[in-house]
Amino acid sequence: MSTFLKSSIGKKLLMSLSGLFLIVFLAVHLTANLFLLAGSDAYNTATHFMDTNPLIQIMQPVLAFGFLLHIVYGMIIELKNRASRPVKYSQTKRNGTSSWASRNMFWLGAVIGFFLVVHIFNFFAKMKFGEMAEVTVDGQKMHDAYALVSGLFTTDIFSGSHFVFSGLYLFGSIALGLHLHHALWSAFQTIGFSNDIWRKRLSILGDVYAVVIAAGFSLIPLYFLIFS
Repeated sequence: MSTFLKSSIGKKLLMSLSGLFLIVFLAVHLTANLFLLAGSDAYNTATHFMDTNPLIQIMQPVLAFGFLLHIVYGMIIELKNRASRPVKYSQTKRNGTSSWASRNMFWLGAVIGFFLVVHIFNFFAKMKFGEMAEVTVDGQKMHDAYALVSGLFTTDIFSGSHFVFSGLYLFGSIALGLHLHHALWSAFQTIGFSNDIWRKRLSILGDVYAVVIAAGFSLIPLYFLIFS
């Protein structure tokens, strides 16, 4: 087993499985975040549920490991591919079957990695370890997560304007969508769904999923830009 996991196929399999796991997480995370559009009570209740649910707390280190595994194996595979192919291969082998996203997965991943660090620093770390104001919703005390999120989108930490921070999240959401455009069907292809029929279906599914995720996460900063 250890030999298989060290092989090129094994590394791609682990990267694909971790990617599929993260794809499911993104759908759950987006659903929770969209409660922002329903107001402070709805979002605070949703985040309180996430913070106090034992299953979700157990899954957090698993999620962190999944991100780390996906990033590390993605870097290993990309560096190995670059070392094994001729110079300027990516410029000379572009044909109609490959998309821009598929040729730039490494750089899209790097952008998403930076976006993830910003997201963790500004949201997760403060919600998990920082001091937060409390509110009472339906008689239950909970952290005012809505104030934290809305505050970051309405008072930018760099220039006093919320446009920079919102723009950063829009950029990250678009990069995430482009990454997912190639990632979903590619992951399924790696685990065996590689025939022409399934590739076409999964490609369409990947496109729809990528648009939904990118649009959903983009909607949040746009909402605060328009209504704040």
